[in-house]
Amino acid sequence: MRSSVIKVMHRLCGRPMVEYSLRLLPELGVGHTVLVLGFQADAVATQLRERGQLGPQLHIALQAEPRGTADAVRAALPKLPEPTTQEAAEQEQILILYGDTPLLRGERLSELLAVAKGRKLAMLATTLDDPRGYGRLCRDAAGRVLSIVEDKDCTAAQRQVREINAGIYVVQSAFLRRALQQVQAKNAQRELYLTDLVAMAVAEGEEVAVVATPPDEVLGVNDRVDLATAEAVLRRRINEKHLRAGVTLRDPATTYIEDEVQIGRDTELGPGVVLRGATRIGSGCQIEAGCVLTNVGVGDGVHIKPYTVATDAVIGDSAQLGPFSHLRPGSTLLDSAHVGNFVELKATRLGRGSKANHLAYLGDAEIGDGVNVGCGTITCNYDGFAKHKTVIEDGVFIGSDTQLVAPVRVGAGSIIAAGTTVVTDVPPGSLTLSRVPQVNKPGYAAQLRARLQQRKAPLKKPVS
Repeated sequence: MRSSVIKVMHRLCGRPMVEYSLRLLPELGVGHTVLVLGFQADAVATQLRERGQLGPQLHIALQAEPRGTADAVRAALPKLPEPTTQEAAEQEQILILYGDTPLLRGERLSELLAVAKGRKLAMLATTLDDPRGYGRLCRDAAGRVLSIVEDKDCTAAQRQVREINAGIYVVQSAFLRRALQQVQAKNAQRELYLTDLVAMAVAEGEEVAVVATPPDEVLGVNDRVDLATAEAVLRRRINEKHLRAGVTLRDPATTYIEDEVQIGRDTELGPGVVLRGATRIGSGCQIEAGCVLTNVGVGDGVHIKPYTVATDAVIGDSAQLGPFSHLRPGSTLLDSAHVGNFVELKATRLGRGSKANHLAYLGDAEIGDGVNVGCGTITCNYDGFAKHKTVIEDGVFIGSDTQLVAPVRVGAGSIIAAGTTVVTDVPPGSLTLSRVPQVNKPGYAAQLRARLQQRKAPLKKPVS
């Protein structure tokens, strides 16, 4: 990946890559999971724990040196409870996945588990037009699988085979534990190959079951090109899921919805909309072109106009935002609130039916219901050392170009005249003004123009 971040923690549609494999397991009835790691194992475990993935049924095993896939599975076995009887070992199935195959589907694994019952080994395979770099499935004349031969160990004839190993297996516990002790590094890379188990099962008279899989489901991510390819597939799947659930996407090709996002029916998304993180959107909403929402809760019937950006915010039912509004973390709009052109909120609560429609900054503010915030209003919340709070009670009218120097409280029902700087608390029901007196000089405009013109004339250069 040419990165300081371990491959399986690179993100696709908002989730670390490895989570796509891990989150398939609970629905399959998997009882214990072991994640085998080497490089950056502690960092991976920490991130998974923070994301709530590292529970009591998920254990971390360390592979001290990268000695191959069979060695990785060997490292995992001590973390699994060992069957107490031979019968239990023959009934127990062990599912082996990769952390870099984020496109795998749960239904494919269910099919694999079903065909593996009563067998020593079952596996996924796919067919590629260009199989270079992958282990080939070698079959006999009757079509039975005999072995898997890694690309570097293939003969010229074997390299013509297009059916390849997907690397995903279900193995009988008793056979796996026994066979892993016999695997040897007799190959070009001097590694312990898990693929050797196929030939070992055949040698014991077992017919290996193979489940054919579309190539895109078992795509392994090995570089940034693969990462982009996989994310494009995931994004298409996510968009199709929402479309089929009753959400309108005006241009699915430019709509980016991360995997954890939830959207109610009859909501419409315009071109270029980006929904990230744990965003939750209600029903009957309209989110227009270019909006970017990250970890935002949106109620029902909300209209978000073009190019609005919101992060870690809550938007109540029937609220309106935008265009070009910005909700920064900690902002809350209650039902039917309006935030308009070039209005920015930070850690601010805007009450029911309150409006801030034009060119305002409202930071660290508590704004009541039915408040009108005029164009150009600013809460001066930072004194260079600390942030302070502005409280505007219900029913207040704030005139245009008002500055509220926090900490300050404006009482309910008050009117703040345009151009006022509020520096002390305003009692309820007050009219507050703080303007410099206006001076008019009748007829003075012509004199002023003449004087300015005379002052400007010597500055002009003569034309030769």
